[in-house]
Amino acid sequence: MAERKVTVESEVGLHARPAATFVQTATKAPMDVTVVKMGSGGTPVNAKSILSVLALDVRHGDTIIISAEGDGADSVLDQLAAIASAS
Repeated sequence: MAERKVTVESEVGLHARPAATFVQTATKAPMDVTVVKMGSGGTPVNAKSILSVLALDVRHGDTIIISAEGDGADSVLDQLAAIASAS
């Protein structure tokens, strides 16, 4: 399973527009994609679900781990990491 550890740079965190862009990109992937907020002790959630992503309450400076498995996983994870790390 491929994964990326990313520090969220957006001032609003992974909320509103950044979350929508993140979920839209994840939804295009043919494989399951998950995301979890580091330090939350939580279970990874479906990165294709806007409600699940918003419920993580990811804020500016938080670190997330995005995971996917399958053909093209690295490309999808790179795209998602770029969205999450954009300021």
